[in-house]
Amino acid sequence: MTNEPMNASRDKILAAITQNQPASVPVPDISFLKGGPEDPEEKFTTVLTTIGGKVLKVKGFDEIKKLLPEHFDTGKRVVTTLAELSDAGQLYAGEPIDPHTMEDIELTITSAHFAVAENGAVWVTEELIKQRVLPFICQHLAVVVNAGSIVPTMHEAYQKIGNTTYGFGTFIAGPSKTADIEQSLVLGAHGPRSMTVFILG
Repeated sequence: MTNEPMNASRDKILAAITQNQPASVPVPDISFLKGGPEDPEEKFTTVLTTIGGKVLKVKGFDEIKKLLPEHFDTGKRVVTTLAELSDAGQLYAGEPIDPHTMEDIELTITSAHFAVAENGAVWVTEELIKQRVLPFICQHLAVVVNAGSIVPTMHEAYQKIGNTTYGFGTFIAGPSKTADIEQSLVLGAHGPRSMTVFILG
């Protein structure tokens, strides 16, 4: 049995597609799709709070350390990727590890490259989170982001990441949630039950 008839049909289809390409057009100017007059930090705080997250404004890492026991059960397993918070939990610097050993993490503390005001999301890559499963397997997620790095909309966000190189990256907006079951909103359905963003600076 030969694949020649199938290959011939495939080549014919691909050739037809190649011959019928639409004419190239310039990329549209979307520079007008910027944020409104709202302060990005205030907008981010409002949106993230609305979708179930929490925002805490801090001046430094020492303030974060003081706030952790007030908002989380620090008697359970706490893992951080931030050297500045190494005395607040177990420091994970990206060494090889079986992700299954992270199943009992109560709190993950990591950082984000920047945040987006319009949807309350933060942009993280493997460079910061070290292990892809880390911000999703924990019961509670805390993210540190610099106040000056909050952009108004996703348009500015994609401009920031468009020319960068990363292996894994994702936007995270609020705690895990679903409303599929009887149209009732449930937080922590398939990931962290809470998300707290520390705005630094």
